[in-house]
Amino acid sequence: MASAVTPPRGMRDILPAEKSTRERVLARIRSVYRAHGFDEIETPVVEDAARLFSGLGGDNEKLAYAVMKRGLTMDDLAAAETPLDLADLGLRFDLTVPLARFYASNRAQLPNVFRALQVAPVWRAERPQKGRYRQFVQCDIDIIGEPGIVAEVELITATAAALDALGIPGCSIRINDRRILTSMLTALGFAAESHSAVLISLDKLDKIAPSGVVAELTERGMPAAALAALQGVPAFAAFGAEAATHVAPAAAEALTADSITAVLPAGVDEQALADLAAIAAAVAASSAVPLVFDPFLVRGMGYYTGPIFEVAHPELGYSLGGGGRYDGMIGRFLGADVPATGFSLGFERIIDLVALDDGDDASASALLYDADADLGAVMALKAQLVGDGARVRLLARPKNMKAALERLTAEGFTRFAVVSAETPADAASLDWRRLEAAS
Repeated sequence: MASAVTPPRGMRDILPAEKSTRERVLARIRSVYRAHGFDEIETPVVEDAARLFSGLGGDNEKLAYAVMKRGLTMDDLAAAETPLDLADLGLRFDLTVPLARFYASNRAQLPNVFRALQVAPVWRAERPQKGRYRQFVQCDIDIIGEPGIVAEVELITATAAALDALGIPGCSIRINDRRILTSMLTALGFAAESHSAVLISLDKLDKIAPSGVVAELTERGMPAAALAALQGVPAFAAFGAEAATHVAPAAAEALTADSITAVLPAGVDEQALADLAAIAAAVAASSAVPLVFDPFLVRGMGYYTGPIFEVAHPELGYSLGGGGRYDGMIGRFLGADVPATGFSLGFERIIDLVALDDGDDASASALLYDADADLGAVMALKAQLVGDGARVRLLARPKNMKAALERLTAEGFTRFAVVSAETPADAASLDWRRLEAAS
């Protein structure tokens, strides 16, 4: 028996009806982001390995696909100390690192404050599961060159507008700041050199609960006094009850400097507190999507330097997107620091929540032609309809009309006409019938 012919694990074929839905949702997202002033760009699917594997991508970098150099010999294989010694390119694992390289390459042709939109597939060697694939589409907006919080406000409000345009209710945006996280860890008694390790464990809080985080940090040899102080933070102990919905305990409170300070230990970064309060006030003036302060939102990417955020949905145990400020990344490519902030929507997770109307109009037409119909007349009819802006499908008239019409309906066609040898080559004379009624 022949083996099943399937796509590679974690990747999918997209059938026509699903592809049509995906493109309409993507068009809606693009339309909203362009209305908010973002300009779409495109970058290559591969980047130089030295840039892609430069330590900027955090855990996602470890999941990247490397592309082997051409013309490798057995001596090259034997001399390689690591697999990356054999690679000169890699498939992009997100759109942020390619954007940083894009900006460094094209800075002279871009405005001082550049608002970028990029919608494209990325690849990671993930363990496939619901909502997680090895090839998936990201929808990114980024603002480069703006050091102030206006960048975060624009990104959050544009993303909220996209969620609203897609008809996804109930979302909230969790927000924190890397400066708050690191200053909080210092205040709790964790040494600066241990912060990265502590953040890795805290980033698992919604998966392993507070007890699991404490156990993991204990195994890492963290000071008992610091662990006791961490467990004394009210939001840490309460997080377990809220983890399933990704909504922090402070969700019911207005996001102000006072409400943020109330759930934190003394000694956190005051400028970061002020920035978050100002972002919340500005967003509230133009968006109904609530901001929720989550003191233990980490986001695993090591390049974040300031505010960070994620989209939460009450029915899901994972985020629909996220982002943050990454002021240090572009400088790695350019040699000069450039402020940057970005927000990414996870398209594959969003598409399952969207219920747009079918988007088809009455001009989606099928011509079912008899065996004796003149081919030239059939093509003339099609040319007239296409010239008038219709989408036209030609189909030899089958014996089983019911099955054929059901398939046409499923594929988005809304009307059909039968063309015989006697049918005039004049589209205006066709006897159109609605597919809904026929099927």
